Amino acid sequence: LQLVESGGGLVQPGGSLRLSCAASGFTLDYYAVGWFRQAPGKEREGVSCVGTSDGTTYYADSVKGRFTISRDNAKNTVYLQMNSLTPEDTAVYYCAADVQVPVNPWLSDLWRGPWGQGTQVTVPS
Repeated sequence: LQLVESGGGLVQPGGSLRLSCAASGFTLDYYAVGWFRQAPGKEREGVSCVGTSDGTTYYADSVKGRFTISRDNAKNTVYLQMNSLTPEDTAVYYCAADVQVPVNPWLSDLWRGPWGQGTQVTVPS
């Protein structure tokens, strides 16, 4: 079971990126998927997640209205569209899967995985 993130890069403030979380070895639409990020010297924080059966989405207050999580079941991929990026969004972004959204989706330790290797997003100040 494997998740692979892609789509990170260097983007100017106010710009956009779309991150991808592609699954192999399992069908991702049967799993909840969460996006997390970790900036240097900071703890990993939850950004967004999407549930399984009803596709309920969740967003951290810091990204609400700017980020959108979505699924493409045909591609076995979950996306994170990130708009209006700021330097505070600079971090390594990770995706994780679990059979359901944990009781507290913002605690990375509760996501049983698999986890991806991360993709770097840099927004210079």
